[in-house]
Amino acid sequence: MDRRTVERLLAINRQFYTEFARSFADSRTLSDPAITCILPDIPQRARVLDVGCGNGRLALLLDRERPGVQYVGLDAIPELVEIARRQCERLTSIGARFHQVDIARSGWHRDVPGAPFDRVLLLAVLHHIPGWTTRAQALQESAALLAPDGRLILSTWQFLDAPRLRRKFVSWDVVGIPEEALEAGDHLLDWKRGGRGVRYCHLVDEAEVEQLAAEAGLRVRRTFRAGGREGNLSLFAVLTR
Repeated sequence: MDRRTVERLLAINRQFYTEFARSFADSRTLSDPAITCILPDIPQRARVLDVGCGNGRLALLLDRERPGVQYVGLDAIPELVEIARRQCERLTSIGARFHQVDIARSGWHRDVPGAPFDRVLLLAVLHHIPGWTTRAQALQESAALLAPDGRLILSTWQFLDAPRLRRKFVSWDVVGIPEEALEAGDHLLDWKRGGRGVRYCHLVDEAEVEQLAAEAGLRVRRTFRAGGREGNLSLFAVLTR
């Protein structure tokens, strides 16, 4: 994928998450299995990096379930970072900091304080990053922040398996991007909560997770499915060095 197309797709998602930051944040709950399912992999007092933290709900969950954790949340959207900070003002059992960081930009990992981390999380993030090269770079830089014996846990939507999400597909004509400029597995999905919008998603399946992990010098230790109304919307992978 050429850089111009990458930038256009990134702009689509930045516009979406900026415009719908509040309604998106309101749709994310602490009881969602898409985050509660990773609790067994996070020990108390761990140093945790949440890449693409959104509204900071994971920090709220860890405050309740994992006392002593030191948490750092990153997101590219300033509106979401501000929502996360406000929501986490009264945490009592963990330390939490939030920073605006765009992981689609090369070299971002150098701006992250607190490394190395025992757990690096990329939950529902990679499928919003356009282009194989950009996704591989994002995972490589995430891996660079991992402690030698740490774990990197990622999840990606398997939206082709969900008929309700397939019904959300929108023609690329809506944004004026020719399909020949895209990669296989690229889709545009609509959003109808608090207004009408679209966002870019790429199908990062198990085969691509394996390839991305290898590029980052990581190994897939295990995978599982969880989350969504279907109970299996997301593919989770636990990676180590």
